[in-house]
Amino acid sequence: MQLEIRAGVELPARRENIELHTSDGLTLVGELSLPAQREPVATLVALHPLTTHGGFMDSHIIRKAAARLPALADLAVLRFNFRGAESPRGRSEGAFGEGIDEKHDLDAAMRLVEERQLPSPWLVGWSFGTEVALKHGLRHPVVGAILLSPPLRRVNRAELEAWAGSGKQLVALIPELDDYLRPDEARLKFAIVPETKLIAVDGGKHLWVGEDQTRRVLNEIVTAVNPSAAPLPTDWTPPAAG
Repeated sequence: MQLEIRAGVELPARRENIELHTSDGLTLVGELSLPAQREPVATLVALHPLTTHGGFMDSHIIRKAAARLPALADLAVLRFNFRGAESPRGRSEGAFGEGIDEKHDLDAAMRLVEERQLPSPWLVGWSFGTEVALKHGLRHPVVGAILLSPPLRRVNRAELEAWAGSGKQLVALIPELDDYLRPDEARLKFAIVPETKLIAVDGGKHLWVGEDQTRRVLNEIVTAVNPSAAPLPTDWTPPAAG
């Protein structure tokens, strides 16, 4: 029997609660989700929206990526609470670091990726998470970064320009109706990184509310990371028993 994939659906995966330990002495809480029966073909390291405005590892696009993409696209999804963020999984120690101290959080996440030998890591940042990715992502052996609704408020020109010629891929999803950065302005700002694949999403909003926008975002992520799995299905047929 087919199951329509919508907001509350969690597809099969191997899910493990994890802790990350930062070099400045904090413990962060998170979850690693892996395909149920196979090894992952690539890894998403999810960086959530602004901690001080309700962002956490369960912010809906990140939660749905973990709920769907291990099963639908053979991806590992590592998500965690930045310092000072709290979710049903628990609270990460520390306090909001303005995107500066969060470099230690990203370092800790990438150590786990290395320790677990997770393949082909990509950073997937949303809003504030894009700023952490852009400011600190080049320190790590990632394939690239996918930016959802990047505000570019905490990222200076030099930090953005450093991605040019880095050999790392950059994909930016820019909502037509974003509260902070809309497509025309984004094209001007990202022009200093000519390799950027900039995707303007008609009707899109900063928070990507609604199943249509969720599906668009998840499809763009999969198209970048594991294109053979795109487009994603809208229904799930559980494997036959036995």
